[in-house]
Amino acid sequence: MNATWDSTADGVLRLPSGLLVRGRGLRKPLPAGPVPAFALHLRGRRPAPVAWESRWVRWPDFWLPTDRAAFADALRELMARAGRERVEVACGGGLGRTGTAVLDGLPPADAVAHVREHYARRAVETPWQRRFVARFR
Repeated sequence: MNATWDSTADGVLRLPSGLLVRGRGLRKPLPAGPVPAFALHLRGRRPAPVAWESRWVRWPDFWLPTDRAAFADALRELMARAGRERVEVACGGGLGRTGTAVLDGLPPADAVAHVREHYARRAVETPWQRRFVARFR
């Protein structure tokens, strides 16, 4: 599959590299249109199964991932697949954890501002999520 998202679709963020990633809240209805080939779910407990391939990283609401190495590995997989498939990052509301997870080689000082400008103005909700972005490698 060599499909990517429509860059004008709701919730789709164009990263500085040109990759497209859809962000969404799992508590909201599934958006209209094509489904992803792969999803990274960031939740405190295992999310409901979906019809496409997904990976779950335990990440309680408003906090940080419980296993940072697992998160880094899952994020690398998401980014590698984003060039050839539709991918999404999803958490409960689609803002804090989802916004924190969309890292694309931006300088830490610019990453949060980029996500807030191009995805959701309230993305990366807590001070420790902002600090996590600044220190992520």
